[in-house]
Amino acid sequence: MALSIYNTLSRSKETFQPIEPNKVGMYVCGPTVYSDTHIGHAKSYITFDVVRRYLCFLGYKVTYVLNITDVGHLTDDADEGEDKLVKKGIETKQHPMQIAETYTRSFFDEMTRLNVLPPDIAPRASGHIIEQIEIIKDLIAKGFAYEAGGNVYFEVSKDAEYGKLSGRKADDQEASGRVETRSDKRNPQDFALWKKAEQGHIMRWASPWGDGFPGWHIECSAMSMKYLGETFDIHGGGIENQFPHHECEIAQSESSTGKQFVHYWMHHNMVTVDGKKMGKSLGNSSYLKDLFQQFDPMTLRFFLLQSHYRSTTEFKTEAIVAADTGYKKLLATFAKLRDKVGVVEIGTLTTEELAHPIVRQFVDDMNDDFNTPKGIAQLFDLSRITNEALLSDGDPKTLRSLFHLWNVLGGGILGIIPNEQSGNAQNDDVLHNVIETIISWRKEARINKDYKMSDAIRNDLESAGVLLEDAKDGTTTWSVK
Repeated sequence: MALSIYNTLSRSKETFQPIEPNKVGMYVCGPTVYSDTHIGHAKSYITFDVVRRYLCFLGYKVTYVLNITDVGHLTDDADEGEDKLVKKGIETKQHPMQIAETYTRSFFDEMTRLNVLPPDIAPRASGHIIEQIEIIKDLIAKGFAYEAGGNVYFEVSKDAEYGKLSGRKADDQEASGRVETRSDKRNPQDFALWKKAEQGHIMRWASPWGDGFPGWHIECSAMSMKYLGETFDIHGGGIENQFPHHECEIAQSESSTGKQFVHYWMHHNMVTVDGKKMGKSLGNSSYLKDLFQQFDPMTLRFFLLQSHYRSTTEFKTEAIVAADTGYKKLLATFAKLRDKVGVVEIGTLTTEELAHPIVRQFVDDMNDDFNTPKGIAQLFDLSRITNEALLSDGDPKTLRSLFHLWNVLGGGILGIIPNEQSGNAQNDDVLHNVIETIISWRKEARINKDYKMSDAIRNDLESAGVLLEDAKDGTTTWSVK
């Protein structure tokens, strides 16, 4: 069975055929770094981490690009409101780039704890202003965009295929009530490529249309095409980004190049709370920094992979506790097997191992649009077979082969089995939990105005090689020297 991917563009599962044999270019919409990361973000990046891992297992050389949005994402996700970074800067009396640096560091730190592999390239919107301006100039020259009072807009009516990804047309956008009514737009549904920076606006760059900053949508077109080419294989993101963000990406990219922008569009569904979308703006987010105080980060990864990426994931503490119980049973079996076989070099599966019923079923499940819940079910079957082999004192060759399956399927692909060759993941989590606990004690001391104790904790941590950084909004981040 060949790999099939549900393509949002065709609204069907399609057999995956990369543009170049044995190579895959994949771009995923990264975070807007103005606040802490919540469990909904974790679903996104764990999803595409597994996609990337599985493509590598199949033998593809993957170039994975995950952007960082540090400018241009306005508060209503369209063309109105304030830049989210600027707004946060005003609230906390910090420079927007200071905020971006703080939350970018914490984002990657939290992803590491969830065993999400780092992207090959992590470009920032603010570092690709020139590329964005060049695309905008090209769109104006080709008649797809126009300048009005220092703003530049894409003229949606010029693109006959606008709406092909989401199935929503420009008229639907207008009817939804989310359309900006600025007088300088020719049509209400036109979207911003460049925004004029009003007096006092911090995030601003020189352009042919005056000082300003790019719109949210143009950044992803510029960065993805810079590193993956004008046409690439996979673009991922959340279902909420289909419209208008990804729709606008397609319109501006294809109008500029005259080529198909992306072959396979993948969208994961939402994490919900009481049936409602989880989001920072809705005030119902569960942040990773808090969840890590209650649960092993790997339990959270396991929990999220128990639902298919295109299904909603209902966030409930009881469900995570149940996931933790199941996950620990898997780890207990794996630990017994590890103790029995000792150190085993991990490599690719042998021909014999690939023919194992567990592996064949696992591959069939993952080939069916990355069905991780069924993949995890195969790990439980593997656990049963392993326990039977251990009870019967199976021969060493069989046990080593089973150990290899655990590491490749559960570790290399799903990322939920500890890497025995590194062996530091659990120690890292212990270190994180200890330091976070000490920081909470220091915070309590500061609340009680016991500044002597607060300073002593800071100094002791620094002597131990841990640096603390206090933000004006009361949060504290840390790093190791």
